[in-house]
Amino acid sequence: MNKPQAGQKKNAPTQGKRARREARRRAARRRRMITRASWAGGGLLVVGLVTALVIASIETGDTTPEAWDLPAMGPTAEVRDRVALADFQGRPTVVNFFASWCVECDRELPGFRTVSAELRDQVHFVGVASQETGDPLLMPRRHEILDWTLARDINGLNGSGLSRALGARGMPLTAFYDAGGALLHVQLGTILEPQLRAMITQLFGIDATAA
Repeated sequence: MNKPQAGQKKNAPTQGKRARREARRRAARRRRMITRASWAGGGLLVVGLVTALVIASIETGDTTPEAWDLPAMGPTAEVRDRVALADFQGRPTVVNFFASWCVECDRELPGFRTVSAELRDQVHFVGVASQETGDPLLMPRRHEILDWTLARDINGLNGSGLSRALGARGMPLTAFYDAGGALLHVQLGTILEPQLRAMITQLFGIDATAA
């Protein structure tokens, strides 16, 4: 048997070490690639979930003045999901828009509460929280109109789609519809009790004079 040369004895361990180091480097590269791919996949998954949640949170409905359809809120939401103009066919309807930050809403709502209680069997009163930046039920609770049909405006800035379509730039706003759902009048700004009574009498032909 031939004896290995001196150079062969010296190089064999060195070559083995180099091979092992190269194998470790390749394994480390593979681990890094797997980790990056996992993070990328996780990121895509998170993005996909967030996108799905955002899409799911977009509220749908109709904000046209002649055929609105909005999400119900407060006690109304306990018995139905939606509030639509079509629900009130057969009786005139007063739709009052308010917001928790609205000082003038505080001025007019006591009169609306009084008149709505008197005309409960003749006129529908609907309250819509619009352009809201706080608690949408603050005004209904404060002025004890939780017995009204209540809804939230949608679309636009801070949920302002219907109020904007009716011409509002702020609150309050009141829309008057006849028994067939036709829009008769939109009042921009405050309506105090005497004016509200006069408008109901004039627009609906209902005697709303104080008892």
